[in-house]
Amino acid sequence: MSLLGTIVSKILHPFGGGEAQAQTPGETSTTGGASSGGSGAASGGSVPKVDGKVDVEAVLNDLASKAGQPLNWRTSIVDLMKLLHLDSSLSARKELAKELNYSGDTEDSATMNMWLHKQVIKKLEENGGKVPDDLKD
Repeated sequence: MSLLGTIVSKILHPFGGGEAQAQTPGETSTTGGASSGGSGAASGGSVPKVDGKVDVEAVLNDLASKAGQPLNWRTSIVDLMKLLHLDSSLSARKELAKELNYSGDTEDSATMNMWLHKQVIKKLEENGGKVPDDLKD
């Protein structure tokens, strides 16, 4: 599964109840079996929903409350990846940028990171997530 597919799956399907179908341009549907890695969101084994969509904010705030360290998933792609127990190294972020067809300079990590965060939030919404209005473009 792609790194983006893993991110989407961990947020929108934290209990392995479905597979993420996150697609990057030119990619076919994700078909590999992937689990959430065991980190659950929301109590009682249910995923919080708003208007029939997974409440991304509730899921991530719940994970953040259990993280044991302050992680600002709302603005930082690094913190978002750490919250999901994913590799947040520069090389991993460059891999994610490649998946998402980033055309900027990957050596300018600050600009790339801001772009990546916006794209991941956008992909979460496109794949059934309800994202906070303040994070939409």
